[in-house]
Amino acid sequence: MTPDAPHLQIQRTSVRSIIPRRAAPAPATPHDPAPSKLSYRVTRLWLTPIFRKALRIGIPLFALFAAVAWYLSDETRIAGLFEAAYEIRREVENRPEFRVNVLGIDGASEDVTEEVRAALALDLPISSFDLDLDALRGRLEALPPVRAADLRIQSGGYLAVRIDERVPAALWLTHEGLSIVDEEGHFVAGFGTRELDAPLPLLGGEGANLVVPEALDLIEAAEILGDRVHGLVRMGERRWDVVLTNGTRILLPEAGAPAALDRVLALHDVGEILSRDVTAVDLRNPGRLTVRLTDEAIDELQRMRALAAERSDEDQRG
Repeated sequence: MTPDAPHLQIQRTSVRSIIPRRAAPAPATPHDPAPSKLSYRVTRLWLTPIFRKALRIGIPLFALFAAVAWYLSDETRIAGLFEAAYEIRREVENRPEFRVNVLGIDGASEDVTEEVRAALALDLPISSFDLDLDALRGRLEALPPVRAADLRIQSGGYLAVRIDERVPAALWLTHEGLSIVDEEGHFVAGFGTRELDAPLPLLGGEGANLVVPEALDLIEAAEILGDRVHGLVRMGERRWDVVLTNGTRILLPEAGAPAALDRVLALHDVGEILSRDVTAVDLRNPGRLTVRLTDEAIDELQRMRALAAERSDEDQRG
């Protein structure tokens, strides 16, 4: 450096960088290979068979139910569904293979057959789905002359009705009138409302219908009298009186009535006791038989006794 040269002073100044310095990164946390609690629980839950099945089935079902509920929330749609279902049902029911065209009734007399037809009141042809066989059977068995009924729909549209008819066994006379009853005492019909195949024995008195078999046994035992038997009358609901056509009564005991009747019939066979002027033969006391005479017979008996007494007096005076 020369003496004339200007004096230069060089000062060292610190130069700051205009680019900010980056902070030194923090040391990285070591990676933990173990899963978090939430991830662990979700994984365990997903591996549960019930949960997986619930997701596969429950969610679709819920979506389906939600869709159905939304669809049925409209009353117009509901009415349309019912109408469509009803139309489909009627189309099926009215098919020829389900139609009943013929009604057949077996086991009943002509009069009862007409009653059965009227009770059924079927407008044929009719769909078999419209027939309630149990209700129809109940309706038929409610008829007095019908003991039991069986209804079956057979092939070819044939409705077979089998009737077990009550057989008339006796005529029962009460204060309400004359009616026909079977052996069990059940009412069959009013007298005169139906034709009878044969004459029936006549029974009278309260409770006579409850012991019809007993009465029929007595009628059979008295067959030897033929048409002279008018009927039987139940007395006090305990015993029987046999009434003959001439008005004579055979008063039978409460117990042993058939044997007592046989006793009277044996006396009649020997001495024609029932052909005489008697009003009653009383057998209510098993140890004693009492015969009641008619008023005319009593008068005649008294007259004969008087004549016998007069003759006896004359013989004594003579």
